Amino acid sequence: MRALVLDGTPSLRSDWPTSARAPGEAWVRVRLAGVCDTDLQLAQGYMNYRGVLGHEFVGEVIACDSPEWLGRRVVGDINAGCGQCAECLSRGGHHCPTRTVLGIVGRDGALAESLVLPERCLVAVPDSVTDEEAVFAEPLAAALHVVDAISGHTPQSALVVGDGKLGLLCALALRASGIATLVVGRHAHKLAIAAAAHCETALERDIQDPLALRADLVVEATGNPQGLALALSLTAPRGVLVLKTTVHTPAAIDLNRLVIDEITLTGSRCGDLAQAIASMARKAIDPRPLIAARYPLSDALEALAHAGRKGTLKVLVAPE
Repeated sequence: MRALVLDGTPSLRSDWPTSARAPGEAWVRVRLAGVCDTDLQLAQGYMNYRGVLGHEFVGEVIACDSPEWLGRRVVGDINAGCGQCAECLSRGGHHCPTRTVLGIVGRDGALAESLVLPERCLVAVPDSVTDEEAVFAEPLAAALHVVDAISGHTPQSALVVGDGKLGLLCALALRASGIATLVVGRHAHKLAIAAAAHCETALERDIQDPLALRADLVVEATGNPQGLALALSLTAPRGVLVLKTTVHTPAAIDLNRLVIDEITLTGSRCGDLAQAIASMARKAIDPRPLIAARYPLSDALEALAHAGRKGTLKVLVAPE
């Protein structure tokens, strides 16, 4: 099949072998896929991944064991756990010690004509959700997972540092949860998307007094190692700082403020795709303003390059 393959450097292959479907897995024809910043980091050597890139997709099941999935339009949880350990049985398998991760760890990804995932990872897409919305299910689920970090306590204020794809989705998720949200970024045209969703916005270069902007809940989604220091400076005493960024280059930061101001620092990765699909089905969140470009799979290398340009939002890839 045709696929965007990372083997040291990305290349478009037309002879890449179709993944074998094991018992309990579904073979999915990809309808639309998204390029994520993680794909760009992988291409730079992050995690030493080799295989087909991509983990954001909407597709159609073309082979499976369970008849109810055949022909269904689906998205999928990228974490394919063993399905048998305590983590898989009680918490969904996102931290299964033997898991594969679509397009990231040990499993070919979605920037291809087809992919394979366990049926237990699939989430059906209703007719009311378009492909252009559904392809955002995975990153939107990750954004909605930020709300889980507050453990039932609704903060008086939230602040998202970073106006990229994930940062904007986090802002949309927080506003959909009824939380007043400020987005700090570097690009006026991106901040306009947050403003249209009733978020407050501020350009990073215009911040004179970080103390005046401090929030109870701060989400770091800058995509660069320096973002953590800024996010920490904007977190109020006894506040919660949620890290969403993974980067190839480690960050160096003075963590004394965590102790002095009793700040809770927590990581946040993947979320509940069913929740993301439901939020789009009821029109609580519309991610489509983030779409910057759409390419055919035959131009996947150009799509990857476009996604890597500074300031670019979501680039989509559609197999012909």
